[in-house]
Amino acid sequence: MTIPAEIRKKYRLRKGSRVEFVETDEGVLLVPVVPLEELHGADRDRKETVYRMIRELQEERREEAPGEE
Repeated sequence: MTIPAEIRKKYRLRKGSRVEFVETDEGVLLVPVVPLEELHGADRDRKETVYRMIRELQEERREEAPGEE
């Protein structure tokens, strides 16, 4: 699949980047999955908190997707 350059740059997508496909009434929404490597510097003792926050953000993105109920 080819993603336009301006979109790739805006969302920092590279070859091998992970995205989640979310179906909406208007079509399919591609949601970038934030790699944990981009969160370097996070306190290792708070790893579970970081994982929980990522899951919550991904769920919020799904809920905010147009046409999702």
